[in-house]
Amino acid sequence: MKEINWGFIGCGEVTELKSGPAFNKVEGSKVVAVMSKTASKAEDYAHRHNIPKWYDKAEKLISDPEVNAVYIATPPKFHSSYAIDAMNEGKPVYVEKPMAVSYKECQKMNDIASRRKVPLFVAYYRRSLPYFLKVKELIEKDVIGRIFCIDIRFWSTAREEDYNTQNPPWRVIPEISGGGYFYDMACHQLDILDYFFGPVKNASGKYANKGGLYDAEDTVSASIEFESGIIATGSWCFVAEKIYKTDTIEILGSKGKIIFSAFAFKPIVLVVKDIITKYNPSNPANIQFCLIKDVVEELQGAGKSPSDGTSGARTNKVMDMILNKITK
Repeated sequence: MKEINWGFIGCGEVTELKSGPAFNKVEGSKVVAVMSKTASKAEDYAHRHNIPKWYDKAEKLISDPEVNAVYIATPPKFHSSYAIDAMNEGKPVYVEKPMAVSYKECQKMNDIASRRKVPLFVAYYRRSLPYFLKVKELIEKDVIGRIFCIDIRFWSTAREEDYNTQNPPWRVIPEISGGGYFYDMACHQLDILDYFFGPVKNASGKYANKGGLYDAEDTVSASIEFESGIIATGSWCFVAEKIYKTDTIEILGSKGKIIFSAFAFKPIVLVVKDIITKYNPSNPANIQFCLIKDVVEELQGAGKSPSDGTSGARTNKVMDMILNKITK
């Protein structure tokens, strides 16, 4: 494929700045159509972003002969069905994270991708960001020596919309999102660690609802073992007091440690003995640009995306193990 003509299924907040504009900034890539179930929303989005066509039905966008690749930016409940429909039409898919509402759904998607020989990518864009590539470089250069363990901590306050108990946000409705904010956010942390250290062998967890604002879990702890033998622990709380907010991943090695954040992009801290070094790589204005560029280049036969259906499914599997939906 020389020219990648994208059709968007979904045009919510993530597409406004994080992803949408990036598709037109990559050479040989452009957005030609957008779809929303609300016709006025699709029309407005198309008008504001200079997209020539809009639809209110996904099947119309998928069957559009000008569209030769599909970006799915809907809640996870719809990822599997839309991705399978697009791949059955022979069209490559770039799907938002998490890949689906469950590992089982991910397996279905990968099965179709394999049988139809159609590329499937997942929007775990941290795998291509300079910030996380710097952490990866430090690990691979053996700066902190042999890795012993990893500690993940993410504690945040409840969001204003969480208090709307009559109409909670979709991210805390498990049948739509797969779980609560753990499923929505921890997937990024777990995926980047998969990129650094490879697949997970075992994972287990405990979870609870401590805030009582919605039905999904809001507090999670986990124990994780990578196939490489590295062990990790994780702690997530989405109803913490403001003073306890934290976003930290700490990697401890035989020579030192690396401390970084998954969402705040605080300076990366390298500690070796008594020497502290900080790094602050900059990210693109459209945070998904680097990964979208990798995806486009792979479709053009000129590169390789670090995030695909296989790696994306692994992250779903780990989350399902932590939430005791599956064992192994």
